[in-house]
Amino acid sequence: MGQQTVPIGVLFSVDGSYADVSRSMLNGALLAFAEWNDSNQSPVKLAPTIANPAGDLSRYDALCRDLLAQGHQHIVGCYTSSSRKEIIPRFEKADALLWYPTHYEGFECSANVIYTGAVANQHLLPLADYMLGHHGRTAFCVGSNYIWAWENNRILRERLTAAHGRILAERYFSIGETDFAQVIEAIVKARPAFVFNTLIGISSYWFLRDLRAACQARGIDQPNAIPVASCTLSEPELEAIGADAADGHIAASVYFSTIAAPENDRFVAAYTARYPQGPVVCADAEAAYIAVQLLALSLAEAHGRTDVDAVKRAVTQVRMQAPQGLVSVDPETLHATLTPRIGRSRKDMRFEILAEAPAPVRPDPYLIWNSPRFGTAGSPPAMQVAV
Repeated sequence: MGQQTVPIGVLFSVDGSYADVSRSMLNGALLAFAEWNDSNQSPVKLAPTIANPAGDLSRYDALCRDLLAQGHQHIVGCYTSSSRKEIIPRFEKADALLWYPTHYEGFECSANVIYTGAVANQHLLPLADYMLGHHGRTAFCVGSNYIWAWENNRILRERLTAAHGRILAERYFSIGETDFAQVIEAIVKARPAFVFNTLIGISSYWFLRDLRAACQARGIDQPNAIPVASCTLSEPELEAIGADAADGHIAASVYFSTIAAPENDRFVAAYTARYPQGPVVCADAEAAYIAVQLLALSLAEAHGRTDVDAVKRAVTQVRMQAPQGLVSVDPETLHATLTPRIGRSRKDMRFEILAEAPAPVRPDPYLIWNSPRFGTAGSPPAMQVAV
């Protein structure tokens, strides 16, 4: 039997307001393509076709339409929830598969999407419980004005309310906004136990720099007095924030580059060698890497069949020892089983791991088993504090 080459679309915004993270995602995906094609472990080879929407929502739809028209049945891509939701109807109409490789807010389950990033019970609920246990019961929410922030703030509100805490305020800003003087004044005046940050891209970087500067001007030790918690903060973003304000932030993620495991050591070394100019490796790069590897494994498991039904059956049968740990795809939701972790950013632009789940956690995109309304009774498995 001859070697089969399967075209795979790749859709990431390597320009625009969230380009740093998207470039790391593209790097992770391309590393996985290269490793698979060089491994000779399968007669199936993958041929990526790269498209760059440059952060323009309308471009996602146009580029996706073109890739599907060119015969790409599988596309790996998107960072924001707005871009994902923009193009899902095209996949459903064409009966193609989107491999969506980043954390998101959940409350979605499409038969034409494989989700390899974390959902709320794998990032937000562990983060909420950690902040409640270590920092306090009041939060000030600051986010980008779209579904990611809206839904995460709603879930956080439910978790805090169940624990007899409360949200002091919610403020939303356009993606790319950089003027946060007024909301920072409100935060300093309110003195919440923590700030929950759902800003993305350059908005988040400006906010964290300006909050740190405003607190320093008042003699406030911001990381300890008004800590900022996030489900999005990653290593490339720490470098974008800069050394003066990058440290002391709390982040929930299924992957940090400081995980102590042979698979992660190999992944970080391979990524760094291939992309010495960065952006540095991070959770979104790992999720894109996982998406491509799972796609390749599924095509091999399906004996080269590329149709959606065959590949979906196959992806629920394969297992992958990823840099973060064992990963599989839940057959009911097509979301990945992942290992939650809590980290704190350091001055060296990396994360100290503070706590982690003892085993991979089944995805619960609709929070059926992990409803914040039920308080601790609905909590995900307890996190183990790192030694």
